[in-house]
Amino acid sequence: MAKLLYSATMSLDGFIAGPGGDMSWLTPYLGPNPLIDRLIPRVGAILVGGRTFRGGDDPHAGTEGEGKVFGGGWDGPQFVLTRKPPADPVPGITFVTDVDEAVAATRAAAGDGYVNVIGAATARSCLDAGALDEILVCIAPVLLGDGVRLFDHPGGTHVRLERIEVDTPPMATDVWFRVAGRGVSIRRPAVRRTAEGDGREDPCAS
Repeated sequence: MAKLLYSATMSLDGFIAGPGGDMSWLTPYLGPNPLIDRLIPRVGAILVGGRTFRGGDDPHAGTEGEGKVFGGGWDGPQFVLTRKPPADPVPGITFVTDVDEAVAATRAAAGDGYVNVIGAATARSCLDAGALDEILVCIAPVLLGDGVRLFDHPGGTHVRLERIEVDTPPMATDVWFRVAGRGVSIRRPAVRRTAEGDGREDPCAS
């Protein structure tokens, strides 16, 4: 069965995007990364949040890789988790409105590979659903001070991770984890694993 992997480049202070979703900060840190080069052929499907799909800033803007997954280094089935699919079909894109449906569909499409999850809220929703298997973070040598966090869970939680691999390419420090399970969580309302969200943040948004 395919594994769900949340991968992102993050600033040292924990942000994957700057204020307003700004991704231009990332452009200088898109240097060679052998670990990512090894990952890309193992990705069988992409699951992306609606906000990212609808117009998240592209660090590859102005290059041949603009608008393409991994800057054009990957091609395959793409799924978008959103409450409001567009009225007209988009070639190569499947829209899903439910988290459990998205997990099942992307795993089926990915075969024995990885489902690469893009978007903080979507990744958190997959984690809440018990479906997220691994997390890969490329830590860039920069401090942003504000923006979209890698993982945000109002009220707090405790998710145990097991380190799989560490690498140090020229422009980042890569750390790959396995999701080991939950420890003691701060009590909070039950999560609604649907496109309607959980009352705090729309899991279809990013």
